[in-house]
Amino acid sequence: MTEYTSEHWEPYFDEEEAKAIIGKRLLVGVTHCDSNEKITGLEQFHGEIVRASRDEGIILRLTGTGEERWVPPDLSRLEPAAPGHYKLKGTGEVVVDPDFLSTWTVYPPKQPEQ
Repeated sequence: MTEYTSEHWEPYFDEEEAKAIIGKRLLVGVTHCDSNEKITGLEQFHGEIVRASRDEGIILRLTGTGEERWVPPDLSRLEPAAPGHYKLKGTGEVVVDPDFLSTWTVYPPKQPEQ
């Protein structure tokens, strides 16, 4: 099994597919881990996709605040969401019928070996 890290990760991005997701609603889940795989934090956010490019990434305008958040430009990580109610663990907010779901695990940068 290949371990995908930022060192050899190649995101999938297609300009036509990117245009098609503009205006769609995305629910994102991010798990933050330390270098020992211990979970250090969980985060969920959602909003409307307002821009998407290979250079800038996928940009959401968050529901409620209007703040913009970045997601890596990997269209293969957007999964169609089943219709339904999605309750956010941190806030209890309920997101109804998002178009896509995306989950990510974030690790700290590797330290150079000494």
